[in-house]
Amino acid sequence: MIIAVAGMAGTLGGSLLTQRRAERARRREIRLVRAHDEERENLALRRTCYTELNRDARQFTTALNRHLHILRERGTADDTDKAALDEAKAAFRDRYSEAQMIAPEHVLGPAQTVNRALSDVYGQVKRLERDEPEAGETLDSASRAQYAVWDLLRILRTAMRRDLGVSSGED
Repeated sequence: MIIAVAGMAGTLGGSLLTQRRAERARRREIRLVRAHDEERENLALRRTCYTELNRDARQFTTALNRHLHILRERGTADDTDKAALDEAKAAFRDRYSEAQMIAPEHVLGPAQTVNRALSDVYGQVKRLERDEPEAGETLDSASRAQYAVWDLLRILRTAMRRDLGVSSGED
């Protein structure tokens, strides 16, 4: 009788232990799947943010270049030209604000550098447009500063591509 009870307890205990192990394995698998899904969603969010940040930074840089060209050619910009520049600036500002909440530090550093450079060039352009330049500010100096932004954009793009796992080297 004791042997039968011990055998039955062993059978029931083994079955219970097997069931508990299977339940733990299922919970672990669910956690892993959730973590994988969360990582995939985070990557998709960063990819979208980086794509839009890159596009809007390039468009803002191009708008600054166009505006400088207009000031050189005509000496003044009309309301349509000013609005186009301000729209490009606003779009970049929105993307940069989003990146501040999403991007890791190794991407945010180059993004901050690009933001500062674009803001500086924009300030120069607006002062030149109002004919109130600071010491040393000319259309040529603003053009050189605007042209230098392209190198900063390349550095930012490389950092974003590395973060996404698209590239490990210089682009």
